[in-house]
Amino acid sequence: MYRPDDHGFTLGGGSAAVALAPGFGRRGPADGRFADLDLVVDLGARIGSKEWWRGLGTLAGLCGAALVLAPGLYRPIPGATPAIATTDQWDQVRAQSIAPLAYGADSGRHMAATDLVRPLSEAPERPMLELSAAVGEGDSFARVLERAGVAAAEAEQVAGMIASAVPLGDLAAGTRLDIRLGRRANKHMARPLDALAFRARFDLRLEVTRVDGALQLTRQPIRVDYTPLRVTGEVGDSLYRAARAAGAPARAVEAYLRAIGSKMSVGAIGSDARFDLIIEQKRAETGEVETGNLLYAGLAQGRRKLQLLQWSIGGRTEWYDAAGVGEKRAGLTRPVTGHLTSSFGMRFHPLLGYSRLHKGVDFGAPTGTPIYAVTDGVVTFAGRHGGHGNFVELRHGGNMGTGYAHMSRIAVRSGQHVRQGQVIGYVGSTGLSTGPHLHFEVYRSGKAVNPKSVSFVSTSLLSGNELRAFRSKLAELLATPAS
Repeated sequence: MYRPDDHGFTLGGGSAAVALAPGFGRRGPADGRFADLDLVVDLGARIGSKEWWRGLGTLAGLCGAALVLAPGLYRPIPGATPAIATTDQWDQVRAQSIAPLAYGADSGRHMAATDLVRPLSEAPERPMLELSAAVGEGDSFARVLERAGVAAAEAEQVAGMIASAVPLGDLAAGTRLDIRLGRRANKHMARPLDALAFRARFDLRLEVTRVDGALQLTRQPIRVDYTPLRVTGEVGDSLYRAARAAGAPARAVEAYLRAIGSKMSVGAIGSDARFDLIIEQKRAETGEVETGNLLYAGLAQGRRKLQLLQWSIGGRTEWYDAAGVGEKRAGLTRPVTGHLTSSFGMRFHPLLGYSRLHKGVDFGAPTGTPIYAVTDGVVTFAGRHGGHGNFVELRHGGNMGTGYAHMSRIAVRSGQHVRQGQVIGYVGSTGLSTGPHLHFEVYRSGKAVNPKSVSFVSTSLLSGNELRAFRSKLAELLATPAS
């Protein structure tokens, strides 16, 4: 074994121990000129001696040299490196390699043509094209086909064939056309129409196909079930929300509220009341469903039962109850668009030269301005009437009547039924008149009264055959089962 001494290690083991040279293998005193110069000093021994300080200096020099020569202290010398390729350059390189096969040829680039490439005289085309087009608002059917690529003459021919089946003006905006165009002889001419198919109406599909070079129209009727949709339920917290939750369309619920509101206050409907709506509905055998107008509005609240049916008579459509009583209409429509020039009462007549009762009111307006019936009535007189000139008299319910004088032209005849707002003549200056205006009178039991003191309330009533037809339709709708 070894033991340490002042200079290194020696073998231990009795009198036969052999001493190693100082420094444990370094040069001894007889090795040369600088034998006594030891640069690698053991800094753990003889601390503070001259040799120790020399070793410490050597260590410091070596560490300093390592720091000075470290590559991080100096900027590296740049060498010649290729420029970074741009995106377009990289796509060009990738297009000319095998990469497009892996990337799906997404660059769209192609290798430059070589001498082996021969240009085509004409690029090949698809044998047919299948596309979809839509009819726009106010669009021409032929123009839709032309935009799709059909020749103008052939588009007009197809439009004529379609018009023989349905009026082109009845085609709804947004109607989808499925079009198939065939092969053309050359690229300088339009493709021929091979097939056209679309839903012309809810109950009709039309197809145009080319058979032996000629176009043929085929009508495909679609069976439709017109059974109305009936929706019933309890009002609860909200009539609108309850009807919508039961499956009634929003537009039908809004019409229902207006109909009920014409007979009673909607706010007075209790939460335990039951609503009943019957709505137009069409169901095609292909699965499509369309809902239309509200046909019947019913409400049951305690002992009160309200049944309303929409009915048209005399050009007017309104809601009638089960007894045939229509809606009440209050107030008068202004008879003419003009300004008031003379009121009801005593006045000095500008032509007769004395004061007398002015039995109506005058409205100044240009000649030819339309004159309207202030409410529904029957024409009892239409013609020349002394100082009134061209004159029309209407009879209304409740012993009420109205008169319209000085017309330039009369637009109704005696015995004719007129509606509120209907044109009955035109402003003029016939009879005792100083200029174009309308003289308007109101009668109660045949006597003239101040028009400003009168407010008509009219109600339509069904009777006779009209009432029987009404009740028959009501019974038919009430037989509709609830959904």
